[in-house]
Amino acid sequence: MPSRIVYFDCFSGAGGDMLLSALLDAGLPLERLQAELDKLQLEGYELELEHQVRHGIAGSKLHVRDTLGAHPARHPQDVYALIEASTLPPEVKARSRAVFARLARAEASVHGIPEDEIHFHEVGAVDSIVDIVGVVAGLHALDVTAVYASPLPLGGGFIEIEHGRLPVPAPATLALLSEVGAPTVPHPAQTELVTPTAAAILAELARFQRPPMKVHAVGIGFGDKQFPWPNGLRVWLGEPFHPAQPEADQVVLLECNLDDVTGEALGYTMERLFAAGALDVWFTPIFMKKNRPATMLSVLAPAGEAETLGLILLRETPTLGLRITPPMHRWKTGRRVREVQTVWGAVRVKEKLLGDEVLAAAPEYEDCARIAREHGVPLAQVYTAVQSAATEEGGGYQP
Repeated sequence: MPSRIVYFDCFSGAGGDMLLSALLDAGLPLERLQAELDKLQLEGYELELEHQVRHGIAGSKLHVRDTLGAHPARHPQDVYALIEASTLPPEVKARSRAVFARLARAEASVHGIPEDEIHFHEVGAVDSIVDIVGVVAGLHALDVTAVYASPLPLGGGFIEIEHGRLPVPAPATLALLSEVGAPTVPHPAQTELVTPTAAAILAELARFQRPPMKVHAVGIGFGDKQFPWPNGLRVWLGEPFHPAQPEADQVVLLECNLDDVTGEALGYTMERLFAAGALDVWFTPIFMKKNRPATMLSVLAPAGEAETLGLILLRETPTLGLRITPPMHRWKTGRRVREVQTVWGAVRVKEKLLGDEVLAAAPEYEDCARIAREHGVPLAQVYTAVQSAATEEGGGYQP
């Protein structure tokens, strides 16, 4: 099964609830999420998934309903103990703890106190634990192996939190994003668009770039705030896409002009050059001084074989010198030889490859010529039959 990746398209910011809502909208079953969260033995909440349409766009909003009314402010060690005591998969435990540890470092840095004196306050509330562990567990349940995110839009103004009135983005959010060099873009909204919870999740799990990918599902998770635009976050769920790239190497071009050489000498020199490792050899009719007919002999050589092939030219032809083009970059497709079955038996076919894609298939001349001679069949008929067999037997090529 191909590896799965996600890309969080944070066009209107990001909140922990928005990240989790988007995963649910993209296909994560709510029952599976609840089963994973039940492993935490965390009480005092209920989950409700609401499907909404905002500004003509359908998406989902996950509500974490408080059933206790009051929750304690938790120290980092309290949250770590809750996670470690759970029956969540080890990878989910480790990543969930890493997100909270990153958040604790940011809070301690902002407030200038040791990490063990931090109270998570809002982030320690049950809904934030659900958001963080839920996102990590949801990605694991979806078999996601890599997480990516877009640049994050940051609003302005002020927000009221446990510590009082603070500027936007919140100090902890800015500390989290600066720790990983997350790309940000300005936004005219005078309110918080990226929460510390989302910043910690993305800083720990995501690479801030849009990957080449094949998108299989898209989910939209809505936030609590209402804006003149759809306040949501999109998640693209799919698999990596690796565009086919040609192979690359370096070659040298050797050339000389010959006006006093026989055809036999040219043929023999070509044989010697190919035997010594030439990649290609060709002759070009030219006219030299006084309009004398001549031949330009060209040799394409691996960079490391230029000297050997050049000496052959000097020894086997009348030339007094060579032109050597400095190493050139060459792109080339892959090549593969396979056999196809015909009414006359197995015939080799050369395939032209770009990555895993078969661009063309050509019957091997020597095989086709042998069949034509042995069976008294026109060569063109053999070619047609072999080409048809190559297409029917697969390999990706379609003429």
